[in-house]
Amino acid sequence: MTLRAAGGEPSDEELAWALSQGDEQTLDTLMLRWQVPLRAFLYRYLQNEADAFDLAQETFVRVYRHRANYQKGKRFSTWMFQIALNLARDHARRWARRPVVTLDEVPEPVGEGDPRAMTLGAERARAVREAIGELPESLREAVLLFEYEHKSHAEIAVIVGASAKAVETRLHRAREQLRKGLRRFFS
Repeated sequence: MTLRAAGGEPSDEELAWALSQGDEQTLDTLMLRWQVPLRAFLYRYLQNEADAFDLAQETFVRVYRHRANYQKGKRFSTWMFQIALNLARDHARRWARRPVVTLDEVPEPVGEGDPRAMTLGAERARAVREAIGELPESLREAVLLFEYEHKSHAEIAVIVGASAKAVETRLHRAREQLRKGLRRFFS
């Protein structure tokens, strides 16, 4: 199975397979393609930019270390997000045992327009981030991978180690909790 990315470039799967076969230079291309989406996912999960950066780097280190484990024909992004999620889970568990530190809010975009509407939009965005952050881990993972990373139920199932039906159920439960928690903003 030979897949080509847009413009005739090698696909992620071709690059990952080449990496698994000893072509170490392909890691650079994979890192360039995936560093921003991976850091964004980890930031949404951890709500800490420095930790997201560190774990994205560690994810690529693990991709390199375990390159021989990549299975030809499997989606590279699914494998990579599985590694990243496991690292994020471990990190979150370690931090859960430490005192909680208030995190800086992500600055909201500044633009022209009605200041009242902009303030309400910023307040809504903050409320959504906080509501997602308060979801139980299994629900939060499903929402982040589905809504922000655009992964299918089947891909999420592989990443989180559950069935596709369980992912569907988690997404339903997450949406219900978010709907209740955000009712005042979106009624």
